[in-house]
Amino acid sequence: MIAMAQSMTGFGSAEKAGCRVEIRSLNQRFLDIYIKAPSFLSQHEIAFRNVLKERFNRGKFDITISITGEAADLKVNSVVAGRIFNALMALQEEFRMPGALDINSMAYFHDKFIETDVSFDIEEVQGVFREAVESLQGMRSREGQLLTGELARLMDSLEAMNREMKDLTVKAMPEAGARLQEKLNALLGNNELDPARMQQEVALLASKADISEETARLDCHIQHFRELLGSDIAGRKLDFLVQELNREVNTMSSKSADYGISRLAVDMKTEIERIREQVQNLQ
Repeated sequence: MIAMAQSMTGFGSAEKAGCRVEIRSLNQRFLDIYIKAPSFLSQHEIAFRNVLKERFNRGKFDITISITGEAADLKVNSVVAGRIFNALMALQEEFRMPGALDINSMAYFHDKFIETDVSFDIEEVQGVFREAVESLQGMRSREGQLLTGELARLMDSLEAMNREMKDLTVKAMPEAGARLQEKLNALLGNNELDPARMQQEVALLASKADISEETARLDCHIQHFRELLGSDIAGRKLDFLVQELNREVNTMSSKSADYGISRLAVDMKTEIERIREQVQNLQ
């Protein structure tokens, strides 16, 4: 089976023979599972959790399991109901309270004499649960495909910006050397600087302003990002790579005094922030 990227946001549901399961998932750094189910299913909660752990790496899951219809019948405990009615009658007589006791009066105590007789097949409930999980996974996969497409487009944009950054660097170095020469001439006046010393100063400036290493590393990170993009559990690794992308661009910006490079670095950081927002949605 080919691995596919998954979004952490999704919804899945399934229903059969009076059992309904709804699962909602949201972004979460780790795996967080909350199950709301009738108390008689509490002993099976670990099994439900294990099904989710087998399928998903992270996300916040809110699960509702309800047993209704054919699977649950209501029974009236007539003995208890009679006792309650007689106690109310005695209380009314003792304190001479006006009014007639009716079904509305008894309804207030319904939890005391109405019992839920639940009959269910746990294997059937687990089957419905798995169907809901399949439904959820399908939606998360569809959303993941959309996210993957958008991230691929953003990476193409960032790669194009990096190519432009390399071109700007080639042009910026000679210009930086010429500006240094002008400043030194203005400072020295008629005094000439030793040519060897001049070359040394220009070389030092070039080494400080050279961002070729950063642009090369950025290309490597972009390539690695693309390789991971199709994985179904790459969210954390991609998040780390986004931090590395941002680190390289920050270094480029701090090294160069060229306006064009600084402006482009700002645009690149904006694009990386868009990438970060999308990566936060991936499992």
